[in-house]
Amino acid sequence: MVQRQRCDAGFSLIELMVVVAIIGILAAIAIPMFTASARRAKTSEAMLQLNRMAKGAKSYHNAQAGYPQGTAAELPGVDGGACAAPGKKFAAIQTWSDDPAWLALGFQVDEPNLFTYHYTSTDRNVASAQAVGDLDCDGTLITYNLALGATNGNPTATITEPAPSSD
Repeated sequence: MVQRQRCDAGFSLIELMVVVAIIGILAAIAIPMFTASARRAKTSEAMLQLNRMAKGAKSYHNAQAGYPQGTAAELPGVDGGACAAPGKKFAAIQTWSDDPAWLALGFQVDEPNLFTYHYTSTDRNVASAQAVGDLDCDGTLITYNLALGATNGNPTATITEPAPSSD
């Protein structure tokens, strides 16, 4: 008589546990990397826009021997207000050119964005600007600062990032 060997099909409990452990390890590595990458993408907006603002301010200073005077309207909305907007971003607005300071700087944001922008100058050789936003909509605001100055008539700009994990 011929005996047939029994062949069990499927996975053993140990094999399944190994697969679950591997998936857990990959998730533990991938999720923080993804969130850090998403955060860098969000903060790059502030750096890009403040750099644009600095270039406009330097151009104005070179042409007019000073920075635009006054306090610009806080646009495109209140600090952290993007969280209440559809898509958690401010909609692009066209009112930037209605404000004399933003118009003088040649600055506006033409696409949906996360940050509110501020500009103030009471001295022709000193000005400051900020980009303020709530990146994860937890009520904690993050602020990027732009300091504008002039040394021997040469305009300078310095952007200061917020401390790591400040939001």
